[in-house]
Amino acid sequence: MLNDLVVILTALNLEYEAVHRKLGDPQVTVHKSGTRFEVGTVPGTSCRVALGLTSKGNHSAAVLAERAIEHFSPAAVLFVGVAGRMRSSIALGDVVMATYVYAYHGATSEDDGLKARPRVWEAPHPIIQLGQHLARMTDRAGHAPENGGVPRVHFGPIAAGEVLQNSANSAEAAWLRQHYNDAFAIDMEAAGVAQAGHLSGLPVGVIRGISDRADGTKNGAEDRERQPRAAANAAAFAVRLAAELIKEAELAVEAEEEERTIMAQKDRTGRGSGSVVNTAFSSTVGIMAGEVTGSTVHVSGATPKASTPTELVAELDRFREHLTRHHADGTLDADIHHEAQVELSIARRAAEKCTANAPAPPKKAAMALRKLRGLLDNHPELAAGLAALSAAAGDPA
Repeated sequence: MLNDLVVILTALNLEYEAVHRKLGDPQVTVHKSGTRFEVGTVPGTSCRVALGLTSKGNHSAAVLAERAIEHFSPAAVLFVGVAGRMRSSIALGDVVMATYVYAYHGATSEDDGLKARPRVWEAPHPIIQLGQHLARMTDRAGHAPENGGVPRVHFGPIAAGEVLQNSANSAEAAWLRQHYNDAFAIDMEAAGVAQAGHLSGLPVGVIRGISDRADGTKNGAEDRERQPRAAANAAAFAVRLAAELIKEAELAVEAEEEERTIMAQKDRTGRGSGSVVNTAFSSTVGIMAGEVTGSTVHVSGATPKASTPTELVAELDRFREHLTRHHADGTLDADIHHEAQVELSIARRAAEKCTANAPAPPKKAAMALRKLRGLLDNHPELAAGLAALSAAAGDPA
C-alpha cells in the first residue's frame, strides 16, 4: 500500500511557519507522548505532510524524528530550515540540499592533540536524484518563494554540531576548515535526523536555506530579515520535493498495475507485443527498417489504428514498450524517457475512463499526447508513431 505522507521537521518556529503556509487544511494530531504535529495537504496534489517542531540540537531532532517515523510510517523525512554557509560562492538566500551529513564533533583527545572521528551519513541516491532533477527544471512557475526570486539550489555536504557557529577565527572554525573543508553549510540538527532515518531504513533529505555567513557577521537585526527569506526558500523547495516524491511513488505503483494488466491481457489472448527477433548465421540479410542504431534494428510497422478507447489503450501500451526499447538502446535520455512515461500514463488513465455514454477519450488524453509529441520532436520515428494515437484521442494536429 502506498503511503502518501512525508514528514517535514523544523527546529525553529519561523521555519515551521514557512512550511505551514504551504499546506492546505492542516489538522493537529498529538503523539501519545504529547508531541504535536499538523497534517496538511500540498495544494493541487495528493501529497500529505506531517509537520513537526523539534527545537534546536541533534539530540532532540533525533528523538522527534524517530517519534514521527514511528507514528506516521512516512514515505520519507525532510529536515528543513536555515543554516550558515561554509562557502563564499553560496549566496545568502540560496538553498543547500545535503549529499552527506557530518557529525563533526566526534573526536579522540590524545597527547599530540585532538583527532577527528566523525560520523557520516550519505543521502539516499533516489532522493538526491529527484532533488537535482527539480533544481534543473527551468519552469518554476508557481513554485517561487514568497520573498524575492527563485534561489539557486546547491548540493553538497552539511556539517552538524552542537555549537552555533558564528566566527571565522575560533578553534571551532579552524577545526571545520581542517577536517570538513568540503562542507557547504553548517547546522545543529541534521546529524540527529540522519541517524534516525538510518536506523529506521527511511530516506531522509536535509534542506537548508542560507541565512548567514557563519563568520562573525551574524546579528539579530540581519537575522530578522534574512532568516524568514532563507526559511521560505527552503520550505518552497522542500514542499515541492515532498509532492514529487509522492507523485513518483504513485506513478511507480500505476506502472506496476498497468504492467500486470498488460501481462494478464497477453496471457488471455496468447499474443505478445508484436516484437519479432530473427537470428541469421553466415547469411546475407536484407532489412526494411525504420531506424538502425548500432546492432539494434527498430522496425516500424503499420501506423497504429485505434478507433475505440480499448484499442487506444492497447496502442498506448505498445507505444510504451517501443519507448522503453529506445531508452534501453541509449537513443532516448533518462529525463525525456521519464517525462514521456508520465504523459503516457496520464493519456492511458484518461482513455480508460471512457464509457458507453461518453465513448470519446477526454481532452486530457489529447493534451498529454500533444505534450508527448513535443518531448519527442528530436526522435522522428517515435514522433511519427504518435500521429494516429493523437487523432484517436481527438487531436488531429
